[in-house]
Amino acid sequence: MTEDEIYAQFEAAGIAMEKIEHPPVFTVEESAGIHAALPAAHTKNLFLKDKQKRFWLIVLPHDRRADLKAFAETLGAGKFSFGKPDEMEQLLGVTPGAVTPLAVTHEPPGPVSLVFDESFRHAERIAVHPLRNSATIAVPFAPMVAWLEGLGHDVRVVALPGGASAAP
Repeated sequence: MTEDEIYAQFEAAGIAMEKIEHPPVFTVEESAGIHAALPAAHTKNLFLKDKQKRFWLIVLPHDRRADLKAFAETLGAGKFSFGKPDEMEQLLGVTPGAVTPLAVTHEPPGPVSLVFDESFRHAERIAVHPLRNSATIAVPFAPMVAWLEGLGHDVRVVALPGGASAAP
């Protein structure tokens, strides 16, 4: 699915969206200026692989420390390591820096398990990249999850270890 197709589907589903264009960002630290310009719960996205060679996309609040060992225990995944950029591009159609939960629409449902931290349930909006790291969109969390599930993707919302982050 392309960025324009995602926008068209959001519009058809009545999912309100706000978008800002910005210079490409590759890290959470580089995106700090975007946070003030686009009020929402900003994300940190981890593309991971477990020992059984299953792939995971874990979405955390941008300011949350990632404890891969604790996440793997919570999710019953064995041991996590970071997925390789070529695997990311093949499965999600994005490159490092542009990882987003919307990228699971690149493949049919199944090859990547999508997990959001539970703290996003309390956010009015969640901010994610729209398949590229030179823009950020803010959308309501529950409608976005419902849209992904409507496409057949299994979306898990889990209280991941590491404590809560403030969600605007």
